[in-house]
Amino acid sequence: MARFDGEQSSSDGGVLLLGAVDRRIGLTEALGRELVDSRRSWRVEHGKQELLRQRIFSIALGYADQNDSARIGGDPLLKLVCGRSPNDAAALASQPTLSRFETSRTGRELVAMGRRLESFVIARLRKTHRKAKRITIDLDSTEDPTHGQQPFAFFNGYYDSWCYLPMLGFLSVDDEPTQHLFHARLRPGTVRDARGTPALLCRTVRALRKAFKKAKILVRLDAGFAAPSVFEALDALRVDYLVSLPGNPVLERASAEPMRIVRALAEKFDGTLATWGETAYRSQSWSCERRVIFKTEALVYPGRALKENRRFVATSLGLSPKKAWDLYCQRGDIENRIKELHEGLEIDRTSSSSFLANHFRVLQTAAAYVLFQELRLRLPKMDLARAQVGTLRERLLKIGAVVKESVRRIVVSFPACCPWKQLWHEAAHGLGALVT
Repeated sequence: MARFDGEQSSSDGGVLLLGAVDRRIGLTEALGRELVDSRRSWRVEHGKQELLRQRIFSIALGYADQNDSARIGGDPLLKLVCGRSPNDAAALASQPTLSRFETSRTGRELVAMGRRLESFVIARLRKTHRKAKRITIDLDSTEDPTHGQQPFAFFNGYYDSWCYLPMLGFLSVDDEPTQHLFHARLRPGTVRDARGTPALLCRTVRALRKAFKKAKILVRLDAGFAAPSVFEALDALRVDYLVSLPGNPVLERASAEPMRIVRALAEKFDGTLATWGETAYRSQSWSCERRVIFKTEALVYPGRALKENRRFVATSLGLSPKKAWDLYCQRGDIENRIKELHEGLEIDRTSSSSFLANHFRVLQTAAAYVLFQELRLRLPKMDLARAQVGTLRERLLKIGAVVKESVRRIVVSFPACCPWKQLWHEAAHGLGALVT
């Protein structure tokens, strides 16, 4: 006989780990301070901090839709991490309350919240990487398909869809593989990548130089950012950069001879070959000549005609073309981080009829991801330190639990046969928790 009658129990017991991470670093408290609560205080049942935590932790647990609050609003451990007693008879906020919470946000609040997220992540990196020698900034946009007649949703020919184009920014330290999300901003579907980028770079570089006085700063951008305003900002900031360039007749002529040689060798040996070179190039819209490295590649596939592949990257670095190219290619790993945000946390769940509400959802999703990244840092290096959000949620958060609250303490009991018990213990100890 099976019954769903465990009143003081939870199917998401591992949310305690994320709650401990949040208490330790103070992320939701910092973001919540940027929000204004204009409601009449004597009529408020759910404070702004509780509502913000409810949304962020719900997204982290896989409940990205506001309607999910009807299913999980009574979860005792979700109440606990939101600042309520697990024995509180009243449920957490309902969907209408959450909807009003999101749609009442102003542009000024969201700008402040976004900048608070940026400064928060940089401050965290300062605490954990005091001797950093190089900080790398990676920016990229991603497709966010829209639904119906949403404001600022436009048809984007590149993605062949009606969409928004959120901008996401990541920071990495030295040669470490972790790329820390620090910037998330929802944008209209046809906005150019370069729009707003100079201001973001100026703000970020200033903050990084204040936090890491001796570290060099490297900026990596794809071809969508190759605008004169971006290059001028990079020059003015005196930072190193690797910026992909779209091909044009001038660059193709400069790489013609290496391409001819590598093509002949590929045909002779019947295999894919590549070579790297460099040239000096100045676009008509640029204020000065820049070094451009290029990769010329002949692709050989069985049963197909040989295919030429040329890539161009403008750089201020003095590395050899091959080393500079390899360093640029490392930015491709942010595609995995963006994939996590889409598949693990549904950052594209932006179905509100309010653009600002959708922007708020993107910021809340980014906050949930930052919590996961902080949790990953406390996991054993050889186990889940590189695991994606979905794996972390499945193994550490989706655990059944029974909750008992007394006058002195709250006791949470997990299944003795939990397959990831030891890993959970180690993560909890890393957060300073007492696990028996």
